[in-house]
Amino acid sequence: MDLQTLTFLFVGATFALYIGIAFWARAGSTKEFYVAGGGIHPVANGMATAADWMSAASFISMAGLIAFYGYGGSVFLMGWTGGYVLLAMLLAPYLRKHGAFTVPEFISDRYYSKTARVVAVICLIIASVTYVIGQMKGIGVAFSRFLEVDYETGLVSGMVIVAFYAIMGGMKGITYTQIAQYVIMIIAYTIPAIFISFMLTGNPIPQLGLGSTMADGTYLLDKLDQVVTQLGFAEYTTQARLSSTNMFVYTLSLMIGTAGLPHVIMRFFTVSSVKAARESAGWALVFIALLYTTAPAVAAMARLNLMTTIDQPTAEQNLAYADRPSWFKNWETTGLLKFEDKNNDGLISYTGDKKTNEMVKVDRDIMVLANPEIAGLPNWVIAIVAAGGLAAALSTAAGLLLAIASSISHDLLKGVWRPNISEKEELKYSRLSMLGAVLIAGYYGFNPPDFAAGTVALAFGLAASSIFPALMMGIFSKKMNKEGAIAGMLSGIGVTLLYVFQHKGIMFVQSTSFLGDMDPNWFLGIEPNAFGAIGALVNFAVAFLVMSRTAKVPAEVEKMVENIRVPASN
Repeated sequence: MDLQTLTFLFVGATFALYIGIAFWARAGSTKEFYVAGGGIHPVANGMATAADWMSAASFISMAGLIAFYGYGGSVFLMGWTGGYVLLAMLLAPYLRKHGAFTVPEFISDRYYSKTARVVAVICLIIASVTYVIGQMKGIGVAFSRFLEVDYETGLVSGMVIVAFYAIMGGMKGITYTQIAQYVIMIIAYTIPAIFISFMLTGNPIPQLGLGSTMADGTYLLDKLDQVVTQLGFAEYTTQARLSSTNMFVYTLSLMIGTAGLPHVIMRFFTVSSVKAARESAGWALVFIALLYTTAPAVAAMARLNLMTTIDQPTAEQNLAYADRPSWFKNWETTGLLKFEDKNNDGLISYTGDKKTNEMVKVDRDIMVLANPEIAGLPNWVIAIVAAGGLAAALSTAAGLLLAIASSISHDLLKGVWRPNISEKEELKYSRLSMLGAVLIAGYYGFNPPDFAAGTVALAFGLAASSIFPALMMGIFSKKMNKEGAIAGMLSGIGVTLLYVFQHKGIMFVQSTSFLGDMDPNWFLGIEPNAFGAIGALVNFAVAFLVMSRTAKVPAEVEKMVENIRVPASN
């Protein structure tokens, strides 16, 4: 059966499954819409959390960036995995014990202030919408290739699908849909990795294949270093990301941003107890590790296959453009791969020299999806990867949309402006808020500020500078008052946004390359995507300074904090 038919069958079957689940698990109450009724099993919630966590940035973009930047791209791998451990250990159990529906609701209770709730909502929306834009980029890439349409048409198609099942089911529908999406996603990621690892090294375990030798006795990473350096690119295994300071701060920003993003935190409100929250956090880490430990192997093997297919440094003659393989033509159709014959010889020259390089566009986000085609794997494997890439983008987009919708309808409308609103009206406004978020994110998805992972990094930085410090101080500092928390959130996200706007241009304008050149005006050489960690330090400093000069925390709030921190047995 041809690839296009198989792709439509696989993708169509998964979409039918998602929509069927949305109908079956549609929310009938606000509790079902926001926290899926509060009775999800820890293993199921762990799987749904993993799917919510492993977005298009993880499935599509992370390995693509590691493929091109080697060690320099590992900040995503280290930051996101380390951040999840912080979230599971320092935040999830305590927030679940408090029992709030949303992160702004916890902040409102802890800091005894509706103003704090409004500020938290603003920070949440800014971070979450930026994050959704990254998912929209991934959705556009995946849909454009496997529907064989341009990027814009693919993006619109994805927007319609995610809007339908997210608006219909709320957290209840999203939870069960994400369980199905995780299964599809992990199968789609590991099967081609196993095939390619065996083809290149004879070892079917990708994690081991990365450190294995190839047929000629050369280690895979040594071979990759040899190929890329001969073509004029930086060495794969030692290429740092601008500077050691920038690498450290970028990783830290992703870690604490991870722990501050509300769409994952909300998942721990869906289980029945604090014990179940701890268990689901552990299960989620297991499910996440299956993909994250495979990603470095996928990245290295994809880069090696790409370089040796297009431009072989040991060959007598480069590949002729007229003889380019079918996968090359397929991705050219999307506009994400572009060749320009600069010397009019009809041959493809793919080098690290900008003047002679004729592959003028190789979008990093295509690497995982194109890898099975480049390696010549069977059509059914390529079709599975299509379904997996779409599942990754759709799963996180749905969780983010719910976080945005709940912050507007539950935290602003019901929590501040109209406390007596009926449950039916609250549900209606939640769904309208979600639709509005889809449209806004889709609009900016047409002109994303970076690659999917780069855009997501901006979102993590915004969450790191605003939400994470407020949650940490709220749980572990009984003396932090509302004035300090509000001043800290505003200053943290304010200085981060100012830095991003100043050095990256208006955020929602296409940026330059992922690595680029270091700007001499950057603070300590730290790039805008990594500045969230500095914003978090500003947040903490301002919060404690303001706290020392303002009123003390009420006694009942101190008791609430003490109660949250007492270990629970159930």
